Amino acid sequence: MLNITTGLTIWCSEAFTLATVLFFAWRHDRQTSAYLMWALGFTVSAVGFALVAAHGFVPEFLSIEVGNGIALLGESAWIAGFCWLDKRKLDWRALFPPLIWFAGVELPWIHESYVNRVILYDLAGAVGATLLASAVRPAEGRREGVRGQLGFVFMALACLCFVSAISMTLLQPSLEDALTYRSYSALGSALLITTAIALTGRLMMERSERRWRAISITDTLTGALNRRGLQDYFELVAGKTTKDAQKIATLLFDLDHFKAINDRYGHQTGDIVLAEFARIGRQFVPRSGAFGRMGGEEFTAFVLVDDQAEAEAIAETIRTNFCRVPLLAGRSLVPATVSVGLAIMPCDTANWDRLVSAADRALYAAKRAGRNCTIVFSEAEAAMATDTPPDPNGGELVPTLDDQIHALRRLGTLSRM
Repeated sequence: MLNITTGLTIWCSEAFTLATVLFFAWRHDRQTSAYLMWALGFTVSAVGFALVAAHGFVPEFLSIEVGNGIALLGESAWIAGFCWLDKRKLDWRALFPPLIWFAGVELPWIHESYVNRVILYDLAGAVGATLLASAVRPAEGRREGVRGQLGFVFMALACLCFVSAISMTLLQPSLEDALTYRSYSALGSALLITTAIALTGRLMMERSERRWRAISITDTLTGALNRRGLQDYFELVAGKTTKDAQKIATLLFDLDHFKAINDRYGHQTGDIVLAEFARIGRQFVPRSGAFGRMGGEEFTAFVLVDDQAEAEAIAETIRTNFCRVPLLAGRSLVPATVSVGLAIMPCDTANWDRLVSAADRALYAAKRAGRNCTIVFSEAEAAMATDTPPDPNGGELVPTLDDQIHALRRLGTLSRM
């Protein structure tokens, strides 16, 4: 027969070790408060099982009633930890396991019978494991395969506890047999919990990788994508097309006279202007698109559109909302405007270099046209712009301002405030 006291002692030492590791993990990354709650859960569980293991050395009330209740309270802390991990509100149902125990253990026919106490504890444990399986369910729109595996392990733990309780109820074994059954049931539970711990560690590693990945593709000042992020998302945006005739548009934004804003109002005010424009850009760029900061005062958006008018409407919406009223920065009202270059190509022929190059030329034309306007290079113009051969001196041949404005007015694509 397995020695329960020895098993409980081993588990207590492991639980205290895990609690210490999780506490220092929380000290290192205080944004993940789940670490602290899980550390608390393992600590409470270790204390509870230590009291149970001390049966015969401490009063029976502490060993049986309080010890098992505290051990079940550890499950409640684990449930709360998964809620905190997903930033969900704490569910009071997490307290069901210890409440079930404390509510039933005082009944005389349970308190006086070891078998009935085991049945009650297993039923409370089954409820706790079921709540754990529910707590690790994937959030809406999030795909994390490890969560499904965790849910399966916790449901297996719930089934083990429930089967143990039913078996004890039907068989009504002697005390010696009950101790044997309980030993093997505890061993199975320990193996499943160990598996769950390993899977939780894998879940946290994957979350950390995703978070560092997000940091690497995000502009720290504005919260928008940085150039690397835009390059990564470009292929994703182009791959989302659902119509053969759908096109991808590149909107290239450049804040007008931004150096003058920095010189006059200070760089802190300039940062506020950049952050405000990024907020407006993210607000009006469709979710199927991508918006980010190319560098300095230049921003870019990639959107899927059905025609040129739709792309121009998005560009004009962002431009007009940004320059409608002066921006309040501290005590100063800062007048800020933006010029927009827009290029459109079919998704099947578009690539990053061609689109950005065409949008850059359209932006150049917008600045030459007086700034605070949107100039669009249609499919034909974008193709012509990207196919323009370099000049003999190594520079690029840019169409003259008169030629550009003439063509854009003819197409009805020049919009000004």
